[in-house]
Amino acid sequence: MAWLNVAAWRECTEAEGPGRRAALWVQGCDKRCPGCCNPGFLPLVERELTSAQAVLKRLLRAHERHALEGLTLLGGEPMLQAQGLAELARGAQGVGLSVMVFTGYTLEELETCSPLGYQSLLEATDVLVDGPYDRSQPDETRRWIGSRNQRLHYLSARYDAAIERLPAGGRELEIRIGLDGTLRMNGWPTKLVR
Repeated sequence: MAWLNVAAWRECTEAEGPGRRAALWVQGCDKRCPGCCNPGFLPLVERELTSAQAVLKRLLRAHERHALEGLTLLGGEPMLQAQGLAELARGAQGVGLSVMVFTGYTLEELETCSPLGYQSLLEATDVLVDGPYDRSQPDETRRWIGSRNQRLHYLSARYDAAIERLPAGGRELEIRIGLDGTLRMNGWPTKLVR
């Protein structure tokens, strides 16, 4: 059984990839890009340990409730948990969902360092965004991309470069207020105006 260290979960978002998707952020990253938009997910610490199968059950329930198009995997660094995420991604694709993965590693680095399970995860990925975030090279022309050095790889025929175009209103940011008053934001980080 494969395990995951989950940092955050959104069962439905439209700000983390094409269409309505579930999004899973994993805990822990060895890249430590200055200016990372998820600094709380960088420490290599235990957050929520759960099996890939338990997360797949969450995903299937979310898909039933929200008619999802796909699943997006972010972090932290997904390639540090590639074995468990590959199991989850295969399950997602098995019910017709697309899979999008964001990694700070380039494809070339992955081939060199070969993290456990990375090939299986890539085989179950439709769109891969690779490369470390570089705040000195901001990209304001493509959706979901932080810096110009990052690349999109279309690993299946499901999507093409048309998904990269920014909508007329610019980048997406979702803000949710829980019943307990907690505020949660996801999507493209932006300055909030008072």
